[in-house]
Amino acid sequence: MAELEGLEFGKSDFVLLDEVNMEQFMENLKLRFEKGRIYTFIGEVVVSVNPYKQMDIYGKEAIEAYRGRELYENPPHLYAVADAAYKAMKRRAKDTCIVISGESGAGKTEASKYIMQYIAAITNPSQREEVESVKNILLKSNCVLEAFGNAKTNRNDNSSRFGKYMDINFNFNGDPTGGHINNYLLEKSRVVQQQGGERNFHSFYQVLRGGSEEMLRSLHLQNDPVSYVYTREGAASVVSSPPPVLQECHTCQINMAVLMAVILTLMLGNLQFETDTESVQVVGLEVLGHIAELTATEPDAVGKSLLYRTVATGGGEVIEKGHTEKEACFGRDAFAKALYERLFGWIVGRINAIIEVKDYNPVLHGKNTVIGVLDIYGFEIFDNNSFEQFCINYCNEKLQQLFIELILRQEQEEYQREGITWQHIEYFNNQIIVDLVEQPHKGIISVLDEACLTGGQVTDTVCLQSMDTKLGQHPHYSSRKLNPSDKTMEFHRDFRIRHYAGDVTYSIEGFLDKNKDPLFQDFKRLMYNSSNPVLKEMWPDGQLGITEVTKRPLTAATLFKNSIVALVDKLGCKEPYYVRCIKPNEMKSPVLFDDARCEHQVAYLGLLENVRVRRAGFAYRQPYARFLQRYKMTCEYTWPNHLMETDREAVEAIVTHHGFQDDVAYGHTKLFVRTPRSLFTLEQERAALIPILVLFLQKVWRGALARSRCQRLRAMYAIMGCYKRYKVKAHFWEVERRFASVRNMADYGKSVEWPTPPAALAQFHSITQQLHRRWRARQIVKNIPPSDMAEVRAKVAALGALRGERKEWGCSRPWERDYLANARDCPQSSSNFIRASKELKNKDLYNQVLFSGFCRKMNRFNKSTDRGLLITDKHVYKLDPKKQFKVLKRLPLDIITGLSVTAGSDQMVALHTSSQDDVLLCIQRGELCPNQDRVGELLGTLSDHFTRVRNTPLQVKVCCSAVQLHMRGKPKSVSVETKASQTNADFKKSHNGFTLLIPAN
Repeated sequence: MAELEGLEFGKSDFVLLDEVNMEQFMENLKLRFEKGRIYTFIGEVVVSVNPYKQMDIYGKEAIEAYRGRELYENPPHLYAVADAAYKAMKRRAKDTCIVISGESGAGKTEASKYIMQYIAAITNPSQREEVESVKNILLKSNCVLEAFGNAKTNRNDNSSRFGKYMDINFNFNGDPTGGHINNYLLEKSRVVQQQGGERNFHSFYQVLRGGSEEMLRSLHLQNDPVSYVYTREGAASVVSSPPPVLQECHTCQINMAVLMAVILTLMLGNLQFETDTESVQVVGLEVLGHIAELTATEPDAVGKSLLYRTVATGGGEVIEKGHTEKEACFGRDAFAKALYERLFGWIVGRINAIIEVKDYNPVLHGKNTVIGVLDIYGFEIFDNNSFEQFCINYCNEKLQQLFIELILRQEQEEYQREGITWQHIEYFNNQIIVDLVEQPHKGIISVLDEACLTGGQVTDTVCLQSMDTKLGQHPHYSSRKLNPSDKTMEFHRDFRIRHYAGDVTYSIEGFLDKNKDPLFQDFKRLMYNSSNPVLKEMWPDGQLGITEVTKRPLTAATLFKNSIVALVDKLGCKEPYYVRCIKPNEMKSPVLFDDARCEHQVAYLGLLENVRVRRAGFAYRQPYARFLQRYKMTCEYTWPNHLMETDREAVEAIVTHHGFQDDVAYGHTKLFVRTPRSLFTLEQERAALIPILVLFLQKVWRGALARSRCQRLRAMYAIMGCYKRYKVKAHFWEVERRFASVRNMADYGKSVEWPTPPAALAQFHSITQQLHRRWRARQIVKNIPPSDMAEVRAKVAALGALRGERKEWGCSRPWERDYLANARDCPQSSSNFIRASKELKNKDLYNQVLFSGFCRKMNRFNKSTDRGLLITDKHVYKLDPKKQFKVLKRLPLDIITGLSVTAGSDQMVALHTSSQDDVLLCIQRGELCPNQDRVGELLGTLSDHFTRVRNTPLQVKVCCSAVQLHMRGKPKSVSVETKASQTNADFKKSHNGFTLLIPAN
């Protein structure tokens, strides 16, 4: 780190000073402030000087520079300590906390905001929506709490008038999953009264000056703070306050009831009372009506609560006691203070309900770790110091005690316990001051409580006398009575405490009232009976009846003491990181460095003692077992497990291996490392080895998984093989059982259902079925007479040629083939045809008639006539039935190349020839059966003849629309139409060919 900044900027770590004394400490602090270096280390403690100006050291580039880096790798910065706390939490799964301390105006609030922004920026790299929502609300809640809990004082424009401790919960990935906020001692007296030059809480001014005219008019408000008693004192002051409260409330899901409560508080301040003969009355009923509207109650109930007090007597009788004008004003102010305090508590509770960790299960989600951020009011010395300053300064004493306990005393005690050579450092232990305030039966808080619990009229002066009596011998307590010559204190009013930060004179006036914190029960019942659910929720104690006896509540001082003790205990169980804030001057100047003022702060913060302890001590300590567990992979003698007698010897081997012998000390149970650089070297080597070890472990584990998977696969395949063989055999057995008697069945097993085969036998099953079908067909064919075989072959040929594209083709009837010679089909002309066919047979020497029948033929002259068709194994004949079946045309069968039919029930056939002079005809049905389909018979007979005799397949085309053919080389198209008036099928000419007209039935 020392090399990162030149000597002109001074020493970036006070531990590096040549001599540890106040003079050199202040010179270095002043030099760095003047050079714009507002942060300086004391080891892991960051000393921050308020620059009173905006500085360009907090952007994204700065965040990336500090992300994941060690403390001394970069110049001192808040980001460095925030990253160190985050790394400790994530690496070692330890809860950590960042304690920000210093007097009012030293920059604690701004420091806490920068720390929160850094943690939000480095987490959730995967941009998970639920994590981003938590981060957004955590950041926005700061703005909301600032608006309602911060105010301008004479020493600070944005002074926290409450204490805040925020726990941020992280999952095992290091992403925020929720959080919780604790608030401490809101300075509610500021609501009704402020010192000269100071302001009320920011929220009042933001509502008045930030609200729209329409909103202000609807709520009966004016935008001038001078119009309201509670904001009149600071109305003229102009400060840069936090972002507008209304927008941030919306982000944190806080509803408009908050705005109503703020306005209600303002309205209460403008209530005035007057004495009218015997009773007290409210001046101006208009304001009373507005208050009733805001509280969602009746105006009479509001007026009654302000002017009367309901009291229950010992006998259970309830009476109403009227207030005096002074009592009414006191009750009004007490109501306003309580209302704002409960509003603030409700806001904190609402934020906690939203950001709390939900559905957390340690088994599923891993360890839930925490980073705490403490931003609490600093030490205060005003011209008039009252009860609030007393509590605030007591809180700072407790935090200083924690700092002494953890940084100074415990460290020195640990060195002694571990047997480490050590030069004792003297320091001031403020336990004596803490005891002065909180010691039971003797401390100031006990005296105040005793005075509050004593019956009768015990005044502040009587309480001061009691304190003088009990604490007169205490070296850190004095008063004018105990020290009559000190004229800076007033008799019967002032007392002085010598705090660690300096002497503070307190005025006892108002201590007892503020400690009792009285509020008439009538106001609680009024708000509990409000029809506004949020206001009602803020006042649960208003449900008690008038005569109900309740336990006396604890006083304000005791409640505050208990909360601070709990806070210190909570911080004590976490690993602390400190930011010590220093205020350079009282003028809020970015260039002025008040040496005396800063030296005083350095002294009471114990920073010089911190430097001495750090220089003489060790930056890091760890039990031998944990150190060995983390760094054993960096030494060959300890990885994976050492064989030495003790863990200490193994740790010595690691240290010797890296050459750090002169930078460590060995305690009884722990190793102490003096400088962070040695630890950083170990971390670097460990970080370099982790990927190698991870790869090795992944290799071993993947090998184990692969072997296990291989063994399982082998077992699976063995089981699958046995099962497959069983399924195959079972399938064969089942097929054998079902088909055992198919020879004796009438259908030869056609009706037998095949069993579902296993996947491995799917192809075999298909082949087996095909073989069975062939066997069954052979068995059937064996029983067919030889005279019918020609018909069977023709039908099979027709079935294959048509491929199911034509529904009707005469399969179910016997095929006669030679219909012209059949006397039953052509009784009048059969004899003539038989005689003509014999002559043709003798002349052309054909062997058989393939098909004959009457047809309607279309010739090349576009005329259709009735003709006889005769197809033999050698020729196709066109015959004239009117002239004794005279041969009109003879075509050799060899020139036929194919035929076309339609998919319908018509009898049209086109015989295609190689000479592109096709024959178009429509087969006419005879008298044998008027509705016979003879196209299939013609087609099947020709296909069987071509395949069996000529060994060439006949090309058959089934047309779904028009049939295409050629006549004398010219293309023609023939379509089919149904005509209702048509009696017989006939052709007619069309524009591109012919149309076959068929009867409708």
